[in-house]
Amino acid sequence: MSKKQILITLIIILIIFMVGFVLRVESTNLPGVPLDEKAYYQDQNGLPYMYEMDSYYNYRLTKNYLEHGHTGDTFINGTEWDFHSYAPSGVPMDYPPLIVYLTAFVYKFINLFASVPLLVVCFWIPAFVGPLAGIMTYFFVRRYTNNYGAAAAGILAVTAPLYLVRTVPGWFDTDMFNVFFPILVTWLFVEAVTAQKFKNQIILSLSAAFAMVLFALAWNGWQYQFYLLVIFTSIYILWRKIRGGNVKNCAYIISIYFVSTLLLVGIFTGFLNVINLFEEPQTLLKMLSSHGVWYPWPNVYVSVSELQKPSIWDVMSGVGPAFFGGILGILWILRVMINPKLKKRFLNRMTWFFYLMLIAWTLIGFVSFEEGSRFLILLISPLVISSGILIGLVINYLSLLKENHVLNIFQREGVIKIFKVVIILLVTVPAVFSVYESTCALQTGANDDLWDSALWINNNTQNNTIVIVEWGYGHLFSAIANRSVSFDGRTAYIETLSIRQFDGAYKFGSESPSSSREYWINHAFSTDNQTLSLGIFRMLTTSGDMGYITLDQYTKNTTQSVMILNSILGVDNETAKEILLTKYGLNEEQAENVLQYTHPSDSRPFVLVTSINTLGRGKAIFKFGEWDFNDVKEGNYTYSVGTFVINGTILNSTNKVVMNMKTRDITWNGSYPYSFILIKNGTMKEQRINNNSNFSVAVLMDVNKTVVIDKSLENSMFMKLWVENSNSTMFKPIYRKGTVTVWQYV
Repeated sequence: MSKKQILITLIIILIIFMVGFVLRVESTNLPGVPLDEKAYYQDQNGLPYMYEMDSYYNYRLTKNYLEHGHTGDTFINGTEWDFHSYAPSGVPMDYPPLIVYLTAFVYKFINLFASVPLLVVCFWIPAFVGPLAGIMTYFFVRRYTNNYGAAAAGILAVTAPLYLVRTVPGWFDTDMFNVFFPILVTWLFVEAVTAQKFKNQIILSLSAAFAMVLFALAWNGWQYQFYLLVIFTSIYILWRKIRGGNVKNCAYIISIYFVSTLLLVGIFTGFLNVINLFEEPQTLLKMLSSHGVWYPWPNVYVSVSELQKPSIWDVMSGVGPAFFGGILGILWILRVMINPKLKKRFLNRMTWFFYLMLIAWTLIGFVSFEEGSRFLILLISPLVISSGILIGLVINYLSLLKENHVLNIFQREGVIKIFKVVIILLVTVPAVFSVYESTCALQTGANDDLWDSALWINNNTQNNTIVIVEWGYGHLFSAIANRSVSFDGRTAYIETLSIRQFDGAYKFGSESPSSSREYWINHAFSTDNQTLSLGIFRMLTTSGDMGYITLDQYTKNTTQSVMILNSILGVDNETAKEILLTKYGLNEEQAENVLQYTHPSDSRPFVLVTSINTLGRGKAIFKFGEWDFNDVKEGNYTYSVGTFVINGTILNSTNKVVMNMKTRDITWNGSYPYSFILIKNGTMKEQRINNNSNFSVAVLMDVNKTVVIDKSLENSMFMKLWVENSNSTMFKPIYRKGTVTVWQYV
């Protein structure tokens, strides 16, 4: 490679990196937030709060690693344990640690020269790692086409809207690795297959295996790329064998790669991860079944937005221009591949092995949507590669114009170069501008009220206090309040399901952790029985899942166990024992075994955290909290939240509530409510309107919100604590900051 070529390569790398970096940095200005509100969404360092709440989980693990040398809180029987999550029992630490190791190294290095807080380092890491995927894409695509196509592929990679949004500063999560590593692993593997010397084949196969191990250390979903390479290559070998081709070298390569990957994954991540590789498909099938994994408990994962199946528009907008470019590229590449002359001239390095793998890779990306929109990121890699090769072909086709002696203008090299630059700009400029809308739509996961509430809990509660908060904020409070949380963003730890039967640390297998926690917390808020709500919270924060697990051993029927627990958790120990003995036929020993967990003599302190900004959470609370275990279906209740504006004397809300402010005449969808609740300046007034109606309407004047709720739920704990924010229950506010309230049983 000449000095000129090296210089061109360095310039292209710099352009790709800077395009990716600058676009990501733009998000730190909070472009979608009015100027006078920006400070509310910025932390003590003047930076936006993290966009993704999982970021605070990764921050906490990194902090643990720097302070203690391990990511968990302690060790139990040689197993790293995290007591901050899924309290009170905690969970074995199973998280892929590469993000922790990388951040700890960068933090240590930077602090050799300046004092930079760990949270700041965590904030900026994604903006530097994200653009590296574009550079890797550039090198991969350049193997098959020219610098123009390779550069375009790199820019399309760093500007893919979904990937860009998930790698902005403040999105400190494993998504930053999910384009870089699949491309690196696949590139090394393809190079191994196409290498001519056996020595190079071995080196590249081992390199691909090592890269796959790094991917396994980076993300729990690394198996997708492993399945792709192994299954596709095996089918390819079989196809070649049937056609009488030589498959010896290819068989050697896949064997070396397969064995090396399993061995290295076992050494560096634990051999349970190797078992998980073969057990994961079975778990996936169970997840996709009608009953799900935790039948008959509700499945909390259906409420996770990133695990919802994306629409075709979500796919197109998430991938960006590479969606159409990639699909067209696959078709155009085929057109060239089947023509020996064109192939020799324009795609001389392209092999049928890689082309067919590119198709399989793309198909795997589409199939992965079954698991949710987050896995859309797996489609970006093959489509940007295909798009880059397509653009390279278009650029190369321009050389044909020089052979056209009719149009003399194309005989000039300068004109051809201008056309090449124009084509690149036509592809990349729209990609760059399309992501601006995505960054404008970003909202920080936290705000001053949540942050200050977490700090207050840290400074004003006992160290063994458990925080019960909407699971989406669990990581924030476990990290900043430094308190254990009952439920957080890892929810039921579904990533560990496939290996629990092989890991003695999970004493109860799939029963704990499980989505049962979602039901009990939501039921404590959806009920109007205050003593039942208190009983549920006491059970969960003191003995966790042991109450229902123990009772299940006697009833052998989860539905019956839930019914029994709901009948005893709201009464005292003596009454509960009488119910167990006389109504449900448990013997003395069985009753005592259950009651030690449901009615603990020494309950652990806990606090509840609610936020008026998360009123939309009510839909999930009633959906799962009023779960029908007999028919195994969600509760069917009316619940709607809207934001209102007042024009003159008429209040209009986005959820179709209309109110005359002068006469107090109020309707929802044209119908009068059972009752009207007005909440203003901390006071509440309720007015009965239509006894035949089945819904009530609450108007929250201080926050411009309207809530429509089923008549049967208007006295629920959710309504009292979340909506009315009242002192009328057994729980009293011990701290209020703006939209957030911290409650404690008094």
